Amino acid sequence: MSDDVAGAEAAGALAAGTGHPEDPPPGFPGPLRELWIVARLELSESMRARWFPIYALVFGGIVASLFGFALTESRILGFMGLSRLLVTYIQICMAVLPIFVLVTTVRSVAGDREAGVFEYLLALPVGLFAWYWGRLAARFSIVFLPAFLAMLGASAWARVQEIPVPWALFSLYTGMLLALCACFLGIGMLISSFARSVDLAQGAAFVVWLLLVLFLDLVLLGVLIEERAPAEAVVSIAIANPLQVFRTAAMMLFDPDLVLLGPSAYVILDTFGRGGYLAWAVGYPTALGFASASAGFLRFRSGDLP
Repeated sequence: MSDDVAGAEAAGALAAGTGHPEDPPPGFPGPLRELWIVARLELSESMRARWFPIYALVFGGIVASLFGFALTESRILGFMGLSRLLVTYIQICMAVLPIFVLVTTVRSVAGDREAGVFEYLLALPVGLFAWYWGRLAARFSIVFLPAFLAMLGASAWARVQEIPVPWALFSLYTGMLLALCACFLGIGMLISSFARSVDLAQGAAFVVWLLLVLFLDLVLLGVLIEERAPAEAVVSIAIANPLQVFRTAAMMLFDPDLVLLGPSAYVILDTFGRGGYLAWAVGYPTALGFASASAGFLRFRSGDLP
């Protein structure tokens, strides 16, 4: 089931007073109750979509493949056991999650607009705040939990195999996954709120991803270096790119001195320090995602309904 059709069915179910699997816990105030209802309905509809089983199997398959190739028995830069597997897993997540989250999320508001769902919104028993943030909360659960549960399953299997589990590294990777999902989910909701059609939203999402992957890393930074810009300016632009922030943080976990970055490592370490930069790698993308989602909500509230 496509997201726009699911959104139309969700609107119809809410308008009819049905569609949520269970009532929220007693004592919920009105706005939270409405948000709970929308989130539960969006969660159930997303799990029925065709892309969700594939998405969940991707991460389960990645972990199974890494165990199957005996990655826990290899060593690289001092990492072995489950630490070696987690280092590889987080690198794969950084390659897969951003584009997948963007492409699936931008269909949320834009798909409803294209399907004519907004005509029902004025008659729904929920407010616009609950409709928007409830769907976003459900989307966050859908994109984060499969990646997290695959990592948790790897840790549980490692305990069965009597392989030590680096819980500090596990906690840090969990925080990075949270930040990665929140960042691109917020950007996706912002694009979806402005786009007038699903095709336009998906095209914009791909362009944004391409800019983050290529433009800031290769084109803009190449020009700055060619023009002999100060190292501080180059690093400042680089760490404004959330993808580059994640890459550098993941690199710092197995290369604390950031030898692979060359002279720019001195600017990062002198400015942030190791702990400060890891905190930046979690806090900045999360704040960027929340700010993007908030801007998308303001657009959604003021521009989509009369």
